[in-house]
Amino acid sequence: MRSGNIFLRRNEVFFLVVLAALLLVVFPMALDSFRLNLVGKYLTYAFVALGLVLCWGNAGILSLGQGIFFGLGGYCMAMFLKLEASSPEATAIQSTPGIPDFMDWNQITELPFFWQPFHSLTLTVVAILVVPAAFAWIIGVAMFKRRVGGVYFAIITQAIAAILTILIIGQQGYTGGINGITDLRTLKGWDIRTDFAKEVLYFVTVALLLGCLLLAQFVRRSKYGRILVAIRDKEDRVRFSGYDVSNFKIFIFCFASVLAAVGGAMFTLQVGFMSPSFVGIVPSIEMVIYCAVGGRLSLFGAVYGTLFVNYAKTIFSESFPELWLFAMGALFIGVVMAFPNGLAGLWQVHVQPLFDRWAAFRAGARPIAPPAAAAERRT
Repeated sequence: MRSGNIFLRRNEVFFLVVLAALLLVVFPMALDSFRLNLVGKYLTYAFVALGLVLCWGNAGILSLGQGIFFGLGGYCMAMFLKLEASSPEATAIQSTPGIPDFMDWNQITELPFFWQPFHSLTLTVVAILVVPAAFAWIIGVAMFKRRVGGVYFAIITQAIAAILTILIIGQQGYTGGINGITDLRTLKGWDIRTDFAKEVLYFVTVALLLGCLLLAQFVRRSKYGRILVAIRDKEDRVRFSGYDVSNFKIFIFCFASVLAAVGGAMFTLQVGFMSPSFVGIVPSIEMVIYCAVGGRLSLFGAVYGTLFVNYAKTIFSESFPELWLFAMGALFIGVVMAFPNGLAGLWQVHVQPLFDRWAAFRAGARPIAPPAAAAERRT
C-alpha cells in the first residue's frame, strides 16, 4: 500500500525522462518541420489516449465516442480563429462582411448568438474546457445514474458520435458542413501557418501533454484512483460499501472529455482546420486503438502507442494507400489477442525483469531469477 501511494515510481521517472527527452530533444533535432508537425498532430491524439487509460483502464468504462470531445475542443478553437480571419476588411467582397465565408455562402446575414463569445480568446479557452465537460456530464448522468455500463455504454457513445457528425454536416451554414471550418490563419495576429509557428505549437503541445500526463498520474495515485480500480473490479462491493459509484464514473468521464478537448484544440492550431471527419465513429475507434496498442493500464504506454500507430498509419498510407485500414485492423486484433496489455505489457513481462536483474547484479545482490526458474527450484 505504501508503494501504491508513490506518485512516480523509479521506473516511471525513467519513462518520463525518456519521453521528455524524445519529444523535446530527439524529435526536434532529427526531424524537419513537416515531419515535426506530423508528430505534433500525433501527440494531440495522445491527450485522448490518456483519458481512455483513466476511463477504460482504471474505471472499466469503454467509450467509443471520444471523438465527440476531441471535436468539440477543436471546433471551439476553430470558431475563434475563423472569426479572427473574418474581419470586415478581410471579407469585404462578401455580401455580408464580417462573418465567416461559409455563412455568407448559405445566405446567413448575421453572426449567430452562439458564435459571439468566440470573439474572445479567454472565453474560447473556457469553452474548450467547459463545453465538453458539460456535454460529458449530461451523458454521464443519463447513463451512470441508471447503471448503464459495459457494452451498452460503448454502443451509446458510438451512436452519439454518429449523431453529432450528422448534425454538424446538416447545419452547414453554422458549422461549415462536411468541409468543416477551414482557412484558419492567425492567433491574435500571429501567423500560425509558418514553419516557426508550427514548431512553437509543437513545443506547447508537448508541454501540455506532459502536464496532463502528470495530472492523470496524480488522479491514478490518489485515493480516488484506487476507488476507480475497485469499481472496475468489484462495482457492487464498492456500492455496498457506501460509495456513490455513479458520481465517480461521471467525474472521470468528464475529466477524460476535457483531456480530449485540449487535444482537439491543439490539433486545430497545428493543422489549421477542423472538420466532422474527426468527430465520428471511425476516429473514435482509432483513438481506442491507440490506447489498446500502447496499453490501457499505462499512461506512458498510451503516448507511445499513439505515436507508434500513427507512424505506422502514415507509412502504410504513403506506400500502400489501399491497405492501411486493413493493416490497422490487423494490428489492433493482433495486439488484443497476443498482447492484451499492449506495448506496456510487453515491457513489464519481457524487458523490465532484465533491468531488475541487471540492477541487482550491479548492487552486488543475487540476480533475480525469472518466475519459471524459481518455480523449477521449488519443485
